[in-house]
Amino acid sequence: MITKALSPWSDLTVNSDAHRDRLTDPVTFEVVKNTLYKAAEEMKIVLAKTAYSPILKVAGDYSCGIFDTQGNMVAQGPDLPIHLGSMPDAVAAVINKFAHSAVEGDVFIHNDPYFGGSHLPDVNVIAPAFYQGRIFGWTCVRAHWPDIGSATPGSYGAVTEIYGEGLRMPPIRLYHAGEIDPNVEDLILANVRTPDERMGDLRAQVAANHRACQRLVSLASKYGVDVLARIMQEVMDYSESLMRLMLSELPDGEGVFEDFCDGDGIIEDGEDEDMTFTIRMRVLKAGDTLEVDFEGSDPAVSGPINAPLSVTASGVYCSLKMIVDPNSLIPPNSGAWRPIRVTAPAGSVVNAQFPSPVVYANHEISHRVADMTFGAMAGFMPDNVMACSQGTSGIITLGGVDPRNGQHYVSYETIKGGMGARPNKDGINVVAAGISNTMNTPIEILELSFPVRIDYYEITPDSGGRGKYRGGCGSRRAWTIVDHDARAAVCLERTKSPPFGVCGGEAGAQASIALKLADGSIRPLLTKGGFNAPAGAQILLEVPGAGGYGDASERDSQARARDLRDGYVSADSD
Repeated sequence: MITKALSPWSDLTVNSDAHRDRLTDPVTFEVVKNTLYKAAEEMKIVLAKTAYSPILKVAGDYSCGIFDTQGNMVAQGPDLPIHLGSMPDAVAAVINKFAHSAVEGDVFIHNDPYFGGSHLPDVNVIAPAFYQGRIFGWTCVRAHWPDIGSATPGSYGAVTEIYGEGLRMPPIRLYHAGEIDPNVEDLILANVRTPDERMGDLRAQVAANHRACQRLVSLASKYGVDVLARIMQEVMDYSESLMRLMLSELPDGEGVFEDFCDGDGIIEDGEDEDMTFTIRMRVLKAGDTLEVDFEGSDPAVSGPINAPLSVTASGVYCSLKMIVDPNSLIPPNSGAWRPIRVTAPAGSVVNAQFPSPVVYANHEISHRVADMTFGAMAGFMPDNVMACSQGTSGIITLGGVDPRNGQHYVSYETIKGGMGARPNKDGINVVAAGISNTMNTPIEILELSFPVRIDYYEITPDSGGRGKYRGGCGSRRAWTIVDHDARAAVCLERTKSPPFGVCGGEAGAQASIALKLADGSIRPLLTKGGFNAPAGAQILLEVPGAGGYGDASERDSQARARDLRDGYVSADSD
């Protein structure tokens, strides 16, 4: 098997110095550790208050982090688990190219999935932190831009090479000594559909980095650069030690899981439908280490649902953090992942190689492998896993000219579904589950920002899988396109493979999408790719529910009555 090391600058199989005696006194260590995490959280606040697009300022589709001089993540804000594995790769790519020439006030940008990015809409803005002429850390904001170019508004077309997915930026310098490079800015803004909004979001990212650098400088001036650099390493060592300790207290075992994805959005010659493909996983837990291998997974597909290995690893890390650390005691950083090794055949759908397209994979494959990790470990660690959640981000993008002002617009939404049932309680209804952590954008914001009407947005009864504990219910929503013709795109999984239950629990309801035209006719849509939505048309989407946990015959009768009263199940569902 050909494998690729997950992080060439950080060997995850080596326990570097995690068990050496701590050099910093406990009080100082705790103060600095928590200050670093609060600085990352403050980045989030700055971004939310200054961004322009609803997906950032309301839904929160971004992550903020603080990194050491090698690109290892020291602290991440309370953001998206989907970015846990790949943000260090993105920062390290900038360090490798620019650390020798960076000066104070520089800011860098890139979104290349093959240099540590996730997919092109996730744009990394990265800045070095200087103190007395020396770089002692880095900051990064990864934010989803609603549009990064390509032939489809929202940049979510079903293409067959990364060249068609939009503007791909290798690590480049955006600001030099505090001054923006107008040529770089002009190039970016010329390739997106809503340049004013993109400029606002970009400058919000720069502002968030600037605030984090201020906080790091304050720490360096108080404790000294060398002491702060040492504590950064100790913070990661602390996470590693906790991860190893908690792993060692859990049962050893081996588990396998196989699942299939609905397709890649491309109907190949000779086929009359989008064909499924398979992912296979093997998990081996021994002592204080854990290995996840994807040997046997299908080769890369034509469409954009091939995941770089760091994206695949993010899905694994997300589930393992919940399995190993249900009380969230381990700070999520690069140290926490040192005891975990993720491998996959090069050129497979879970270890994509250039120039495979990737835009759907960032969320759909990381969703998939996160859920599969629970399934693989259910056999030997049933008390620590949950059933499959909705298993898709349920992406809808809309674009066109807003008839109210004559301006181009792009809307990007992730529609929420069910969260999987757990060993001691039901799943949650209509929430961003698993690798995501975004919020519902209020209907009022959507209708104010874009020329659409939301006709209903409601919980889908009977969509949560039955079990001793019920899976979370999914949702259904309808958009009407108001007074203009729109170009739309969808990325939806779990239409053929329902969200599975565990430990005897039943599967949740599958997803579906259709277009209802103004004349009342309804036509099903492909689950990935672009489509035209004429004026008066209605997009009808049902997002999956989630799997149940345990035998449904063991469900408490009062819980059944409560589900019926609340409308989560129908009277004839049993």
